[in-house]
Amino acid sequence: MKITVVGAGAVGATCADNIARKELAEELVLLDIKEGFAEGKAIDMMQTATLLGFDTKIKGVTNDYSQTAGSTVAVIT
Repeated sequence: MKITVVGAGAVGATCADNIARKELAEELVLLDIKEGFAEGKAIDMMQTATLLGFDTKIKGVTNDYSQTAGSTVAVIT
């Protein structure tokens, strides 16, 4: 399953982090309008994957809604 979280602020990032930790999706897209913000959050989350024991693929994107194609769920924060 693929899940998109729109908004990488405190609420969106926390939501995305919990989705990844609980492995609710195989792929997670974190989308934000602020340049580089979602990408940075995604990198931070991926760096904790080994420590926390999850393998969800997390991708951060800026204003590229094409990356959300195929998402089963979209969370808008």
